[in-house]
Amino acid sequence: MTQLNIEIKARSNKQNDIREILKSLNAEFKGVDHQVDTYFKVNSGRLKLREGNIENSLVHYEREDIEGPKRSNVTFYKSADKFSLKEILSKALGILVVVDKTREIYFIENVKFHIDSVKDLGTFVEIEAIDFDGKIGKDKLYEQCKYYLNLFKIKDEDLISDSYSDMLLRK
Repeated sequence: MTQLNIEIKARSNKQNDIREILKSLNAEFKGVDHQVDTYFKVNSGRLKLREGNIENSLVHYEREDIEGPKRSNVTFYKSADKFSLKEILSKALGILVVVDKTREIYFIENVKFHIDSVKDLGTFVEIEAIDFDGKIGKDKLYEQCKYYLNLFKIKDEDLISDSYSDMLLRK
């Protein structure tokens, strides 16, 4: 399955405020997921195996490394046997880095929200406007991200251009 995402990632110490805003908008709470993302060494884009209680998949994506809303082309593969898959990918490609996080997951229509606590990095919020079937378009996705960016009062200096994996690799 391939989809278009427009994403925003920001450092945040306003988790309670954001949580209250989401609740006031009747966001659908999917739960709290402990996720371990294993990134593999690849020649283009990023390849990760996500192992969680709620979300589990092999994900390849290419994303702009810019602050603010950024475009991602994402391909998912849902695997029932993630342990064999991890072993094969580890042996074939090698592990680049492992990201360990606790993530609260919310949805409002096609927009997904993450309130994250990432081991060795801190606390963050992510906004992902998702076009699952190509019917929404990137302009509307950008508009949705900017709306929530303003609603959550996220400052420009808190925006992050990198993935958690890149941040951990720099440490």
